[in-house]
Order: sequence, then C-alpha cells, then structure tokens
Amino acid sequence: MSYLVLKFAHILGAAVILGTGTGIAFFMLMAHLSRDAAFVARTAGTVVLADALFTATAVIAQPITGFLLARAAGYPLWEGWVGASLLLYAVTGLFWLPVVWMQARMRDLAAEAARAGTALPAAYDRLFRLWFACGIPGFGAVVLIVWLMVAKPNL
Repeated sequence: MSYLVLKFAHILGAAVILGTGTGIAFFMLMAHLSRDAAFVARTAGTVVLADALFTATAVIAQPITGFLLARAAGYPLWEGWVGASLLLYAVTGLFWLPVVWMQARMRDLAAEAARAGTALPAAYDRLFRLWFACGIPGFGAVVLIVWLMVAKPNL
C-alpha cells in the first residue's frame, strides 16, 4: 500500500473519530436536555449504533495505519510525538470503552422509563454526568493526537 493511501486512510480515520465523537456528544446532550425518555432512548440507540459502525471501525484502523505510516516514514514508535500519540491513544481508549457501556445503559434506562411512562431515573442522570465527564479528557486526548500528527513537534 502506498504512503499516500495510508496517509489518506489515517487522516480519514481521525476525521471519523473526531466527527462521530462530536456528533454523538451533541445529539446525546440535546436528547438529555429534552428530558423526554422516549427521545433519549431513540437517540442513545442511534448513538450506540454509530459508535459500533463508525467509531469502532476507525479506532481499529488508526493504530494499523499509524504503525504502517510510522514504519514507512522511519519514525520510532515509542519516541517523540509518535510515542506521545500512542500514550494519548491509550488514554482515549480508557475513557471511550466505559462510555460505550454507559451509552447502552442510558439507552436501556431511558427505554424502560418511556415504556413505564415515568421520568428518567436517577441512575440515568448519574450515568449521564459520568459519561459527560469521561468525554472531556477522552475527546481532548484525540484533539491533542491530531495536533501532534500535524505539528510533529520534537519531544
């Protein structure tokens, strides 16, 4: 595979992760603010699907294309900006994996409330706050990774 094809795939993967992450955060926040359990359940269901189809695919492809790019360009994997990017990628994963579970659980709690005709339960609200709190460092790490890829600073 040529360097330019790998670079394109890697940049596309980064765009998918950033775009899907931003979209998921926006739609979940808007649904949450509505306090409409049925709307939250439908939105969270779509969010879980989007994470499975788009984010997970890009998350798997990024280290593969990144490794191949680093090898082709002669960058050492565990040094400098590449090493910092890998460390931040691990940080992102530590926040993203629980968030995926939280989204599915919030979907289920909202669906139960919608079926029962009740308000969103306190467990949903606790999960939403934790989900939101995990999103800040997780998404921030992704933004830093993109900056490192673009700037390639001497670290």
